[in-house]
Amino acid sequence: MAFIYYLTQIQFDFGAVKLLKQECDRVGITRPLIVTDAGVKAAGVLQKALDALPGMPVAVFDQTPSNPTEAAVRAAVEVYKANGCDGLIAVGGGSAIDCAKGVAIAATHDGPLTHYATIEGGSPRITEKAAPLIAVPTTSGTGSEVARGAIIIVDDHRKLGFHSWHILPKAAICDPELTLGLPPKLTAATGMDAIAHCMETFMAPAINPPADGIGLDGLERGWANIERATKDGSDRDARFNLMSASMQGAMAFQKGLGCVHSLSHSLGGVDPRLHHGTLNAMFLPAVVRFNAEAESVKKERRLERMAHAMGLQSAGDIPEAIKDMNARLGLPTGLAAMGVQREMFDNIIKGALADHCHKTNPRIATAQDYEEMLAASL
Repeated sequence: MAFIYYLTQIQFDFGAVKLLKQECDRVGITRPLIVTDAGVKAAGVLQKALDALPGMPVAVFDQTPSNPTEAAVRAAVEVYKANGCDGLIAVGGGSAIDCAKGVAIAATHDGPLTHYATIEGGSPRITEKAAPLIAVPTTSGTGSEVARGAIIIVDDHRKLGFHSWHILPKAAICDPELTLGLPPKLTAATGMDAIAHCMETFMAPAINPPADGIGLDGLERGWANIERATKDGSDRDARFNLMSASMQGAMAFQKGLGCVHSLSHSLGGVDPRLHHGTLNAMFLPAVVRFNAEAESVKKERRLERMAHAMGLQSAGDIPEAIKDMNARLGLPTGLAAMGVQREMFDNIIKGALADHCHKTNPRIATAQDYEEMLAASL
């Protein structure tokens, strides 16, 4: 059965951040907590959001770590409750937005955050009591501003997913102008994250033709513009299209992801210092090769259609094209260059097999399959 669901109201254009108060009024947020990080604050982007909220009592939590944690969520909840907040504004990349989603749950629901994790059967426990959230992305990568999920490292060090339509942002304000100062390496890593999302959702076997169209168009936009945006951060057209690719990949999330994310989530829990988007870029070639044998991928010519969107001659060119793109963007040559060692494989595989993305890959991977993908990505 096909399940097709699009709810987020999106404001997308240069200067859209100025609509922030208008969206707060529409959603009914009168005392927001802004969840952000120190880098966004230092770059002056937080101030742009504050300037767009004249006359509103605003609290700020600016200590979101690069991979959001349950501890950070608890700290933000304290600020939320101490200031009598009635809603959230996330200003930042996927980490800030996911942290804010964790706060939306934890500030309004009892018990430890783990109780609400997807693989713990927690999704039905997240109710309409969740605090309303408006998301203002400052990177073009996760697309969390239009997605129902969040990835958070919980107290026992697992990197878990939290999924509910109740934590889907009530509004997404996508302003490419906020990404113009993004450093090249972060542009590359987050951009490859967006491309990975478009590719994995398109390969996922669930029936959702609108999501397929959105993801494939996002792939074309992302692939054509990531190098330009990385080399010239002031290229407005490239920034616009890369932010669109990020948004589109996440709009297609409802189909599910796959082995790229099973591995990235698991490895990110084993070593939280590793950047999620960079990990996705490392795993994509091996997973595309693995998925080439999936019946749904072959029958629907999924790889051929992706190759066309990427301007490649054939489906077989995709893995090497991704490796070449990673090199041109200045990303690592493989997992080994990121400090990953074979001794870590068992823990990574254990986490990947338990991850919520494992079962939505077009081919269900075994432990041996994951080991081969890790070795090929090393």
